[in-house]
Amino acid sequence: MTDQALPMEEERNVGQALRRGWRCRCPNCGSGPMMRGYLTVRDSCPVCNEDLSHHRADDGPAYLTILIVGHLMAPMILWVFTAYRPDPWLLATGFSIGTVALSLFLLPRLKGAVVAMQWAKEMHGFGKKT
Repeated sequence: MTDQALPMEEERNVGQALRRGWRCRCPNCGSGPMMRGYLTVRDSCPVCNEDLSHHRADDGPAYLTILIVGHLMAPMILWVFTAYRPDPWLLATGFSIGTVALSLFLLPRLKGAVVAMQWAKEMHGFGKKT
């Protein structure tokens, strides 16, 4: 697998774009940082100058984060409670910290993946030549 920028004529590889987006890298070249700060998407890639300003991630990454964290933590809290019967304050503290940590880990990665999917599928103006 190469990390070369794609010419505009080729079909964009969705899997490769999603992997690059998950790493918060430019979906076109894979080496430039997609984010400026924690969640702010750059207007363009500093390496290949791919225009990233077309993205419309909006609330999608937040909804996906809630969906994933909820589906992971709910069965875990039930299992821990029934198997070990910890004190309620210990259970609440531990799972609160775990929930926040997992959410903070997933949110920028899912935003990168959503923007990369939009880029790969040429949505919201990503396919237009300027």
